[in-house]
Amino acid sequence: MITTLLSLLLLTAPPAPASAEERKPVRLIFDTDIGNDVDDAMALGLIHALQSRGKCELLAVTVTKDHELAAPLVDAINHVYGRGDIPIGVVRGGKTPEPGKFLGLAAEEEGPGNLRYPHDLRSGADAPEAVSLLRRVLADQPDGSVVIAQVGFSTNLARLLASGPDDSSPLSGRDLAARKVRLLSVMAGAFAPIDGKPRFGEYNIVQDLDAARALVRDWPTPIVFSGFEIGIAIPYPAVSIERDFSYLAHHPIAEAYRLYEPPPHERPTWDLTSVLFAVEPDRGYFDLSPPGLVSIADDGHTRFEPEPDGPHRVLIASPEQAARVREAFVQLVSQPPAPR
Repeated sequence: MITTLLSLLLLTAPPAPASAEERKPVRLIFDTDIGNDVDDAMALGLIHALQSRGKCELLAVTVTKDHELAAPLVDAINHVYGRGDIPIGVVRGGKTPEPGKFLGLAAEEEGPGNLRYPHDLRSGADAPEAVSLLRRVLADQPDGSVVIAQVGFSTNLARLLASGPDDSSPLSGRDLAARKVRLLSVMAGAFAPIDGKPRFGEYNIVQDLDAARALVRDWPTPIVFSGFEIGIAIPYPAVSIERDFSYLAHHPIAEAYRLYEPPPHERPTWDLTSVLFAVEPDRGYFDLSPPGLVSIADDGHTRFEPEPDGPHRVLIASPEQAARVREAFVQLVSQPPAPR
């Protein structure tokens, strides 16, 4: 009886208070193909809301979409949230050079010479190359302290792995990542059947297949994958776009959402899931698969195989978790900028 009572008390006891180290903001790098889908813009808004709550510190944004207005749109969104000094790096010779449906917001004017969203970076040509920025930012951080959320192509991180010593660090790119990064949270792959299709090539994988395979093979720290099946099960409510962003006459995230596809529609939140896990991995928003290994076939299809010491895990979301995450996204993505 005493043993049973003790067990019940242990099961119902509140969790131990987080240590001072655990309460520190997550040192976050956001690697994105912003401009191809609107969930990248929403994920950036999510990061700013989490930073305003003291949950993370956005160290840098690196862009894998090779269009001159992708980085300026990142800068414009950062300025809306009062963080226009966040460094931005861009891919050179990368994928998807098309303008997309909403990157033009970065150049939108209210009048001659008067940007709708004031910002400093007018063209990606004026931004530093992504790998050099990644090396500089990582070298400046404490060992084992950085979390990277990659929600686009693997181009930048694969090139980081292949990089050699430079003025920022005497380490190779792989050794630098191994020393400074503690987790890579990736939106990539598909690990469960969708609409009766048991296998298909997910967009972020297929667009730069060689880089994705290099990343999965060579990345030296744990990787958590949010597969296609997670974000598509958590659509962002159209009513939030219609009602929750009116605190600004023009909000870049709501405006990008409308330009991507006129409402009412509910866009999947693929990229947001990787960001939320990167910053709040212990809040029960998602479950994790056992450890294992992800492999990528020549056709871009991904496969996860459990393996006790494997460096990879895959996000899992029950219907109850999906509902909770959806509400968290509404509250966070639409959160007004912190007072300046």
